[in-house]
Amino acid sequence: MARIILEVPDELSEQLARVGERLPELLALSLQQPALSAHIYRYILDFLATGPTREEILAFGPSPDMSDRLKVLLSRNKAGELTPSEQQELDEYERIEHLIIMLKAGSLPYLSRA
Repeated sequence: MARIILEVPDELSEQLARVGERLPELLALSLQQPALSAHIYRYILDFLATGPTREEILAFGPSPDMSDRLKVLLSRNKAGELTPSEQQELDEYERIEHLIIMLKAGSLPYLSRA
């Protein structure tokens, strides 16, 4: 096992001392963050929870913030400048887009019966 020495502020040092032997686990979890923020999934789930009509499903799209971020990612991708984490983020947006397309096409009828 590797040993790492870090300099941290006193307040953080006290917090780290309280977690003790769980520190490696907590560090590993912090490095395994999802590609997209939880608010993006919440936006979609909140919409689905309203029991949208077919018309509302067809009109559903990304929020302005999501659209702006997607434009940046697509531009960086086209220029070949994506970081690995940005590539993961773009891949996740593509998976979500596929799900929404299936929903709009009626492939998920149990969600579009409203």
